[in-house]
Amino acid sequence: MRIAMLSYHTCPLAILGGKDTGGMNVYVRELTRFLGKRGVHVDVFTRSQDEHVPHVLHDLGYGNRVVHIPAGPEHPLPKSELANHIPSFTEGVRRFAEQKNLRYDLIHTHYWMSGVAGADLKRTWGVPMVQMFHTLSAVKNRIARGHEVEGAYRMEGEQQALDAADRVVAATPDEVEQLQAHYRVDPTRLVVIPPGVDLSYFYPIPPDEACAAISIPADARMLLFVGRIEPLKGVDTLLRALARMREDCTRDICPYHLAIIGGDLEDQPAQSDSEMARLKALCHRLGLDDMVVFLGKRDQTTLPYYYSAALCLVMPSFYESFGMVALESMACGTPVVTSNAGGLAYLVRNGETGFTVPTGDITALADTLTRLLLDDDLRRNIGINAAAYARNYAWENIAGRMIDLYKQLLTGVIQTTP
Repeated sequence: MRIAMLSYHTCPLAILGGKDTGGMNVYVRELTRFLGKRGVHVDVFTRSQDEHVPHVLHDLGYGNRVVHIPAGPEHPLPKSELANHIPSFTEGVRRFAEQKNLRYDLIHTHYWMSGVAGADLKRTWGVPMVQMFHTLSAVKNRIARGHEVEGAYRMEGEQQALDAADRVVAATPDEVEQLQAHYRVDPTRLVVIPPGVDLSYFYPIPPDEACAAISIPADARMLLFVGRIEPLKGVDTLLRALARMREDCTRDICPYHLAIIGGDLEDQPAQSDSEMARLKALCHRLGLDDMVVFLGKRDQTTLPYYYSAALCLVMPSFYESFGMVALESMACGTPVVTSNAGGLAYLVRNGETGFTVPTGDITALADTLTRLLLDDDLRRNIGINAAAYARNYAWENIAGRMIDLYKQLLTGVIQTTP
């Protein structure tokens, strides 16, 4: 079986924490690796963003490739400009297949721009197409602030992808409901397959060893945020919750600090849409400079150590289609405290594998964090439950479900072909 995996706007090999690098990068990379372990050949096509990076890399193993297709200037572009270069990208994918004399059995597309390219390639190749959105503009725009609101062009692109897709994979039942409510997708074309986690990589590490690996004191009491630095991630809610906790003198009883992983510390405010600068200013205004550290981007190889060293991971997002960071933390036996937004409400079993609080509720977040900080037994029990529950999401199982979906589509094509 040979799959053309399209991840147009972001490369699965990119370092996490940048403006457009996050859970989707991890998903595409890990799904491709585990499909490779099962003997499925995958070429991941992404837009070239650096002329100095080889256009074909074998970093995912098992003979699977990441193919960087030149489409427009080979440097990062705003998403609004990226859409203009989709035809060039599509032609580059088509040309690569012709030059290598390849025939793909199926196209698997990620995000709406890849779906637009996939729709064109499907017409050319006559093969089935599986679409995943990871985020939906109709949902995002309901809670977006200012410049985050997506234009009509994205909704139109999402509809093009939906019209072409033979199956649409949703991460949770919540995403299924959103697709039906906002896009009126035929339920027979929807299937729920959640993301996975690599349990050979994300597992509980003794906290003292984890602290040593990331060069922090063994008795450091660290709260942790991992994610893109953008308003929808709700970092400002977390900072205000910490300020509330400081007012309640929690830190006098139980010292702690917050580490924030994500964003580029060297970006100028205009380049990062001022979100990093806004959060640092808020931190200073709330009097939190001595207890919050912005670490910037971190390679994923270090994340298991950060998760295992942390007292808990906090995800106060306003929107998450799933929440892979929460799953990784749970696999490391670290409790999570999340908002009840989107997929997080399905992933985290409140009071059992972590805690969910109402989205944007500063008081509820502060109270829950205080409870966890002061109760060592509660943290330990929640962490044990979280690690056990995360095993249900092992990538071996998730990749197997995806292969079953591919086979169903290919069998259907064979049965209907004269």
